[in-house]
Amino acid sequence: MTDKTVLQPGPDHPISIEANPNRIVVSLGGRVVADSQRALILREASYPAVHYIPISDADQSLLQRSDSASYCPYKGDASYYSLPLGGDRSVDAVWVYESPYPAVAQIRDHIAFYPDRVDSIEERPAS
Repeated sequence: MTDKTVLQPGPDHPISIEANPNRIVVSLGGRVVADSQRALILREASYPAVHYIPISDADQSLLQRSDSASYCPYKGDASYYSLPLGGDRSVDAVWVYESPYPAVAQIRDHIAFYPDRVDSIEERPAS
């Protein structure tokens, strides 16, 4: 087993997490995959902002756990889900940090979507 580098967010690699006041709706193949008014926005360094949605606000029957995994030295180990509804395009379309590092602990039990692997990620005014 190899030791993984763990890095802390800071001025050279800032990470911020805040509640999104808007509703986030993720769709694929004419189906709503997730619909949340409790999403978080994670901003990391110069990367595009990412919506993290509570997994409880997703249609979990559409998620299929994959064997894929990745590692971020700032966030920890990520696991993936595919969306069979989207075919090959939607393999590993969703990721989750089940045990995120303390600096980003807020994203525990939240999932995020690759925008190019779903039909849309809409941000709508909260109702």
